[in-house]
Amino acid sequence: MTKVMTIGRVVAELESGMTIGVGGWGSRRKPMALIGGILRSPLKDLTIISYGGADVGLLCAAGKVRRVVAPFVTLDSIPLEPHFRRARQEGTIAFTEYDEGMFMFGLLAAAHRLPFLPTRAGLGSDVMRVNPELRTVRSPYTEEELVAVPALEMDAALIHLNRADTRGNAQYLGPDPYFDDLYAKAAKKTYVSCERVVDTADLLKAGPVQSLLVSRAMVAGVVEAPGGAWFTSCEPDYGRDEALQRRYTTTDWREFLDEQGASR
Repeated sequence: MTKVMTIGRVVAELESGMTIGVGGWGSRRKPMALIGGILRSPLKDLTIISYGGADVGLLCAAGKVRRVVAPFVTLDSIPLEPHFRRARQEGTIAFTEYDEGMFMFGLLAAAHRLPFLPTRAGLGSDVMRVNPELRTVRSPYTEEELVAVPALEMDAALIHLNRADTRGNAQYLGPDPYFDDLYAKAAKKTYVSCERVVDTADLLKAGPVQSLLVSRAMVAGVVEAPGGAWFTSCEPDYGRDEALQRRYTTTDWREFLDEQGASR
């Protein structure tokens, strides 16, 4: 069954107030074309779950976000995403900050339809102080006290991969899956943008079976979007555009979006 969609159609299936997971990591393989669609839409009051980068920064700057759940929001070569920082300093968004490992356990819990997963990460740290809603559980086997990380449940997930077929099988060809498979499993609906839609038989020509990260069973729609992660990286198709990223940090987001939209 063909699942190929346009960006506009994907955005039309989202609703204000939703919790949306965004794949990728920092400034690496972010679904920027799909984020651009949200920026041009009337959607608002979103909760964004992300190993955050420019996706979070742009959505915060545009006033689309009510809450961010993340372990960090960075542009990698630029340590702190400036538009996110401004939103936090001005108090326009709420922020739930987890340790990176805790965040992964939250994704795992949601992917496996569990209410929480226990971990030692966070114990003895300020993570427990800044998240007073977190609870601990005692192991029934060793009596050890552990952090009970709640499932990071999502209404929808947006991820970007290198290749996909029309049925929703999707493949990464770069150095890291960036937990995109967990987002796909955790969300009620997952939308995949990709550099190129190919025949199913051609997927294994570019990489081994292990690179087939996302199954069609997880995917509600596929968008063919060449350069769809740009200006973040999408190895091996292209690297991060460092010059453009620096410009992004010093430019009004509306001006930046208009300029880049007109140039592509």
